[in-house]
Amino acid sequence: MREKAGLAGRSAVAHLPFACVLAVAVWIRVVAVKGYPAPMWFGDSPGYLRAAIDLRPGETRPSGYPLTLWLIKPFHSFTVMVSVQHAIGVLTGVLVYVLVWRAARAAWPLGPDGDAGRWAWRRYVPGLIAAPLTLPVLLPVHQVALEHMLMSDSLFTFLLLAAVTAALWRRRLTWWLGALAGFFAAWAALTRSAGLPLVAVILVAMLLRRAGWRACAATVVAFSLPVMGYMAWFHAEYGQYGLAKASGVWLYGRTADFADCRVIKPRPELAVMCPKNSDPRMSPAFAAMWTRDSAFRDIPGWITGPTGNELASEFAMDAIKAQPGDYARVVVRDTFRSFEWERKPYPTPWTWLQYEFPEGEAWAEKQAVIAARYDPGGGEPRVVEPWAGRMRGYQDRMAMPGTFLGILLLGGLVAALPHVRSGGRWRVLGPVRHWGTGALLPWGTSLALLVIPAATADFDYRYVLPAVPFACVAFGLALLPPPRRPCAAASPVGPGQSEEPESKEPEEPEPAESAESEGAATSG
Repeated sequence: MREKAGLAGRSAVAHLPFACVLAVAVWIRVVAVKGYPAPMWFGDSPGYLRAAIDLRPGETRPSGYPLTLWLIKPFHSFTVMVSVQHAIGVLTGVLVYVLVWRAARAAWPLGPDGDAGRWAWRRYVPGLIAAPLTLPVLLPVHQVALEHMLMSDSLFTFLLLAAVTAALWRRRLTWWLGALAGFFAAWAALTRSAGLPLVAVILVAMLLRRAGWRACAATVVAFSLPVMGYMAWFHAEYGQYGLAKASGVWLYGRTADFADCRVIKPRPELAVMCPKNSDPRMSPAFAAMWTRDSAFRDIPGWITGPTGNELASEFAMDAIKAQPGDYARVVVRDTFRSFEWERKPYPTPWTWLQYEFPEGEAWAEKQAVIAARYDPGGGEPRVVEPWAGRMRGYQDRMAMPGTFLGILLLGGLVAALPHVRSGGRWRVLGPVRHWGTGALLPWGTSLALLVIPAATADFDYRYVLPAVPFACVAFGLALLPPPRRPCAAASPVGPGQSEEPESKEPEEPEPAESAESEGAATSG
């Protein structure tokens, strides 16, 4: 009994670094909720809230997030809503820790009885590696602020990371884990349409990990059923199959950045879509969609009408075909905006400031009307001192520059290179195999989350933050060695003897052989 108590105590100490990070993360979120009991509003917030109250598919965006708001609606409390979103943000950090910790434990396993023997460092190193990689997810103020907004991004990030977690949980993926990955990926896609193509990244990673046809088929089925069910619901409401009415207008906004009608030569009926921007402070995409220069102001049905969507889709495709080089240029440019050290006033002089905790709040009548239907007494933004002042003081010190995300992604790409030597042998393709079966999935997901908005809509700083957890996981999985079998810790290693035979590379365990084999999945 005493030995078990001692083992439990040592295991708890091994997680102490992450417990400290978690305590700070929870504390700062409590301060945020006390200082700002109501959510921070954004331009899309009324639409999300209206879809939640009416329980109907949104016209411009999928309604996975409004469904979550609808589930919270019986509390009639915006404070409960932001608290739930902060809890989701904390769980996102926990998933990052668990994935990296399991990979490190599989790389340096304990003995059969959980005893580290002479290799006591093996008990503590996984936590020391995994805990720092949760810092960019749990502590930067912009992550906390995004969770505090009446927006879908924090939920989307958690659902997509849950899908990646399920896909990486075991080296030999079971069908039910594949189904779980597909289910979470589907709800992520129904929360933000940018998640729709990311199921392909998951399936490619599963094939590289030799997941088997059952797991892959379960992923496809579990992904397809919710998406098709939502499309059927959308059809019952609007008479057309889809995830939103405005499927082509976002790409049109992207092409407004470079489209030159002298090159495109659109047909006369399409000439009305030639973009204009009379205010250089606005990004071309924002001007083409939301200002007085927008062509949609003169089109019946605005951006959700069939005429506007058809014209926007046709013009966007014509612009890309006529100017492919210009299209590629703006996509690359906006992708690299994510890695700039300082934030700039983009896409408008005020948009980027909406992602920070303010000193005060304006309260629009449109917001008041829709908020009263969800929470009659608590929708109005409030700034409660001294908590709000503490939150703003934290905000001044704890912003993470985008350059750190670039370092994480670069590290996740090159950290596998030292694995060219494995088991005492030089293996040219060793880093490729190690990276492809481990870090590829989170790394590819992180990059895709940056490229997809840059390719299909416009750059926005809130699109950068969902990529951070995946970059952290990718860096950890690329850095860690491949999994090994648990050692017999009771057997002392004599002087001059190695812990494992140098002449033989450790074999990869099968899931049924030991509990540690399940943790082997995350490092490939």
